[in-house]
Amino acid sequence: MSRKSDLRRQLRLIVLTHPQPAGGSLVNVVAECLEAGCRAIQLRDKQAPAADLYRQALELLPLVREHDALLFVNDRLDVALAAGADGVHLGPDDIPVEAVRKRVPDTFRIGFSTDDPAVGRAATAAGADYLGVGAVFGTISKAGLEDEAIGPERVREVVRAAGVPCVGIGGITPENAAAVAAAGAGVAVLGAVMQAARPGNVVRDLLQEISRAASGSAAREGRGA
Repeated sequence: MSRKSDLRRQLRLIVLTHPQPAGGSLVNVVAECLEAGCRAIQLRDKQAPAADLYRQALELLPLVREHDALLFVNDRLDVALAAGADGVHLGPDDIPVEAVRKRVPDTFRIGFSTDDPAVGRAATAAGADYLGVGAVFGTISKAGLEDEAIGPERVREVVRAAGVPCVGIGGITPENAAAVAAAGAGVAVLGAVMQAARPGNVVRDLLQEISRAASGSAAREGRGA
């Protein structure tokens, strides 16, 4: 299996963390998500000092390794490298993708956020391994984006332009995840999992909907062949 296809498989679902999840401690919630089948975690805490984020990453790494999953750190390249995480997820205001790619090992994975096909294509050329595309259905996790909703069709446009695995993000739940998967992307989820009393159940529901969408797409391609 190629590195790109393996990453696409692991990024069918990426769970973004919240420092105070409803379902218990962060470590316990991440463990429950991994046991339910999630194979990628993004450590996200915009307010935490680097030392705290580093400590959290070290706590999560043994769980991630046990499940053959990936750990990304949101924004903080320094923390990701110091902790031995698998990668970093960057935004437009972070260190440029090209600068990071020149200074990290080939095995270190770089994600980048955009909802623009041309920007996505440029990020891929600069060395991004995957793209986070959103907000698909709106989001409450980022100020100013509460009413933004680009929809699954824009996700499909970025997928086609980028040529790397993409994950839709923003307002995704088990009820709408299939539409994102049908657009050719994985899904990235924060609120629906971190606000759940039983996060593992939500992860299982999400994966079921993603698989259902993938099966439907394969069937349609078979009929068209």
